[in-house]
Amino acid sequence: MILDKVRESFVERFGKDFRLFSAPGRINIIGEHTDYNNGFVLPAAIDKCIYLAIQPNGSEAYNIFSVDFQQATTFSVADTAEDLPHWAKFPFGVIQELKNLGHYMGGFNAVFGGDIPSGAGLSSSAALESAFAYAIRNIFNFDIDNLTLAKIGQKAEHNYVGVMCGIMDQFASIFGKQGHAILLDCRSLEYKYLPIKIDDYEFVLADTKVKHSLASSEYNRRKWNCEEGVMMLSSQMPQVRSLRDVRSKDVYPYKGILGEEVFLRCEYVTEEIERVVQAADAIDNGNLQLLGELMYQSHEGLRAKYHVSCDELDALVEATKNIEGVLGSRMMGGGFGGCTINLVRKDEVSTFKELVSTYFTNKFGYAPDFIEVNIGGGAREVVLS
Repeated sequence: MILDKVRESFVERFGKDFRLFSAPGRINIIGEHTDYNNGFVLPAAIDKCIYLAIQPNGSEAYNIFSVDFQQATTFSVADTAEDLPHWAKFPFGVIQELKNLGHYMGGFNAVFGGDIPSGAGLSSSAALESAFAYAIRNIFNFDIDNLTLAKIGQKAEHNYVGVMCGIMDQFASIFGKQGHAILLDCRSLEYKYLPIKIDDYEFVLADTKVKHSLASSEYNRRKWNCEEGVMMLSSQMPQVRSLRDVRSKDVYPYKGILGEEVFLRCEYVTEEIERVVQAADAIDNGNLQLLGELMYQSHEGLRAKYHVSCDELDALVEATKNIEGVLGSRMMGGGFGGCTINLVRKDEVSTFKELVSTYFTNKFGYAPDFIEVNIGGGAREVVLS
């Protein structure tokens, strides 16, 4: 069990005194690439986490060991991120962003590890940022609210990893609630917890095992496309400050000035924002048929308009369309690999896995992984009994 490995590794390297924290990964039921466009998203924290053992060490050094990578690093607040291992840039960024807010801390010893599959689109990086932000706040008794912690994680990703992500992943990791999705307004940051009322169904993830990197130029290029679209649309509609301010039906008349690529990006985002609101109502009303239809529509938009899918993701979605007991399927996460999220009737999960695996293996020569998740709570201190 990863929690035991983290504890044992800390004791072996630093001694018996430590506090233990966790922060979860997340699924996103619907609402991909809408967060950095000030739209709505519908994520939920899951029961797969980053676990962090940590203790102040009375020095200026930050000594961190990754169980997953079997790698250690040491740095100080005066160092730069360039020479650090990639995984270490996340806690380094959190420390720097805390310092930028006027929160100065001494050094600490830390060991972390997790059971969130890397590269599957479950936001292991946001969980890592959230675990460190939450733990540092608590062990040094900083007066910081949870929203600020989420923003610190987001800025760490922007400024030290180079991914211009929205707030959704860190927000879900910090604010997750057992058994609930979060309808988050990424403009106002107002949110609403929605009980997940899916009864005889569950969410099953199918992992292509194609590993994407959100730091790739393609992710940031999509963001720039949207910003370019907003600039052009605002020249015609002065009230537009983000794609949140545009209805999908109002984008088409400006296709000529936007150009094909920017038009498709804007059309997808405005449609997806509307789908999130419809999906939240569907969950509230127990209309799982509609929820599933919206998931399929979301994937088609991501494939044909936002161009962030890939052959493996498309095959996983296509495989579900004639399987009894599957209501919806779509790629999840930044794209270019990772996994699909599928709404599957519980008594058909075994058949779903078998049929999807066969279809996928026939096309690509290997089987996908399947991950069953439960909706869990947000970042917390783990109290050992």
